[in-house]
Amino acid sequence: MTPATDPRGPSPAPPPRLIATDLDGTLLHDDKTVSARTVAALAAAEDAGIEVFFVTGRPARWMGVVSGHVHGHGLAICANGAAVVDLHSGGTLLTVHPLERATALGVVRTLGTIAPGTTFGVETTGGFHHEPAYPTLYADEPGTIVAAAEKLLQDGAVGGAPVMKLLAQHPELAPDTFHALAREHIGSLASVTRSSAGALLEISGPGVSKASTLARCCAERGISAAEVVAFGDMPNDVEMLRWAGTSYAMGNAHPDVIAAASGRTVANNEDGVAVVIEQILRERS
Repeated sequence: MTPATDPRGPSPAPPPRLIATDLDGTLLHDDKTVSARTVAALAAAEDAGIEVFFVTGRPARWMGVVSGHVHGHGLAICANGAAVVDLHSGGTLLTVHPLERATALGVVRTLGTIAPGTTFGVETTGGFHHEPAYPTLYADEPGTIVAAAEKLLQDGAVGGAPVMKLLAQHPELAPDTFHALAREHIGSLASVTRSSAGALLEISGPGVSKASTLARCCAERGISAAEVVAFGDMPNDVEMLRWAGTSYAMGNAHPDVIAAASGRTVANNEDGVAVVIEQILRERS
């Protein structure tokens, strides 16, 4: 028996109640600034009653680039879902979903076997620590410990601070090749993703992602996935874009992101997030 077809067509999507946006390569220009147009669009969205969540791979201490542009709730999801942060209070950690040290040690040993030459960094709630050969983009922060990953991940090491994510860098493998290899061999132990142009993996606790933490935050507010509009550009955004009722890949997005999103906007340097927010607000007026 053929199911009856509703002559009215599909139900329209509910009005958005929350905008979830990645930062680097998405909301931010390549020079790590937020344009005046984007600042205005974010403020207008919150004035219209739409919450804005920054959802990023960045740790809480790197949120200064946008902390001056929060308006209402002031919350952000950091470290690919490992932490929820209150930006109004200067980055107070409200929730942490850590990577257990024993699991991280297992990951280090496995990647060291299947991808010799891999070096590691350890992001904790207290700061960033790394192996001597790990290539850092910036000068070490105060309190950074440089040591073998096995030492950094010992119980009680680095002040006993919870591990938010493990970073693994390979000097020769292609980024997508390294990502696929790691997911095949350690995907049952931890969540593996990437957001860098290079062969740099970001490894979180099992089941921890931007999507899982965003879904939890939305449920606490009575917001359904259908009421969320999400933006992203790299593989660490894929689960979030698939979860949200409406999602946009940036014009500069990775192919996996384009495949996952329900729509596409222009590139980050062309204010692609602001373009969509402005359209949403026009349709509401």
